[in-house]
Amino acid sequence: MLVPEFFLGLTIGLGFWLWQKVQMYRFLGRIPPSLRSQSSDVALPLIPRLRYEITSLKEQQEELRQDLQNYKNLLEMAPVGYLQVDEENQLLWCNQLAREMLYLQRWQPGQVRLLLELVRSYELDQLIEQTRDRQQSQIREWIFHPSVENAAAILEIKPLAVRATSLPLSQGKVGVFLENRQSLLELNQARDRALSDLAHELRTPLTSIRLVIENLQDRLQPPLDRWVNRLLHEVDRLIYLVQSWLELTRLENNPSLELNRQPVELRSLIAKVWENLEPLAQRHKIQLIYTGSEKLWINADESRIYQVFVNLLDNSIKYSPPEGTIAVEAKVVCTENSSSGKASKPLNLEINIIDSGVGFSEADLPHVFERFYRGDQARSRPQQAENNSTTTIVGTGLGLAIVRQIVLAHGGTIKAMNHPVTGGAWIQIIFPESVANS
Repeated sequence: MLVPEFFLGLTIGLGFWLWQKVQMYRFLGRIPPSLRSQSSDVALPLIPRLRYEITSLKEQQEELRQDLQNYKNLLEMAPVGYLQVDEENQLLWCNQLAREMLYLQRWQPGQVRLLLELVRSYELDQLIEQTRDRQQSQIREWIFHPSVENAAAILEIKPLAVRATSLPLSQGKVGVFLENRQSLLELNQARDRALSDLAHELRTPLTSIRLVIENLQDRLQPPLDRWVNRLLHEVDRLIYLVQSWLELTRLENNPSLELNRQPVELRSLIAKVWENLEPLAQRHKIQLIYTGSEKLWINADESRIYQVFVNLLDNSIKYSPPEGTIAVEAKVVCTENSSSGKASKPLNLEINIIDSGVGFSEADLPHVFERFYRGDQARSRPQQAENNSTTTIVGTGLGLAIVRQIVLAHGGTIKAMNHPVTGGAWIQIIFPESVANS
């Protein structure tokens, strides 16, 4: 009886040993290749190695946790706000400055809540969606109106000018940097008010000085009169600067200014403008070339649009070389019906003004419509000294800013570029839903 029992026990022991061997191989199959033993056989030294690798992974995990905490500390001390959302636009984390800017008192670190529930800003929500869809950084500015639960606090909380820069992250996450531009906005508004008050105060004494100079001009004989003529010219420049500033301030303060709209034939209007500027153009043998339909009508304020073309063509004359040409192209462009994809009724009027100069510098292009911005003087043609009065007074840096405001008031758009063929400055204006052919 002892022999059968011995073999039975041996068989059970071998079966149990083989079962453990199979379980060990299954466990090793789930271990990453970098942690497996170089030997195909399983030996006891594998256990210490596993312990070493596990310890090493824990150390790496701790280092990553510390790096993450360091980055959070840096963002907490950053001079800009920062927030991060997941693929479902749920707020994952934000620094203290972002909580203050967006009034996130209801959010606590560790909470995961929909951003739109916490911050009633559709501009911010759209910025995040565009960043995720395009997988590109986006920039947007808007006036943020905080939403508060306490009705009494509504009068105390002021709107905030915000500039946001977004960044696409992995797994559909998006990070957003927030910049408070309210102080800059208030500083610009205070500057504009101060300059407007100064312009109002200067207008009357400048007019009086001009009257005195005109009286002196009639009493002096050559060559002494040339000094009075020069003085009169400089006073005219100051008067034009004051008038331009007041005009620009009025346009900006009242973007929806009342326009005396009526049908205006475009080619006839440009011909009137050129007739006024032609004496200046003839001195340098500069020609105007108009291409477009004979009867293009625009529903606009004629005096305002006249002012637009005076400024633009005057600039083109100054920056074109002698014997150059200025091209004015007017055409009707078709809008596309987004639902059908087919061209619908032509509604937009596109006007292109292209001079024969050297064009804008790359540094100037983003700023050409800003007030008091003077572009690269290297592209301008030197002006000849003149003893008689000029047709237009230039050099204020306000002309293109006024042009932009007038175009915007008509619901249009204006863009500055360099023409790809001629290399000259290219101003493009588009007036929507205001075209009629006859």
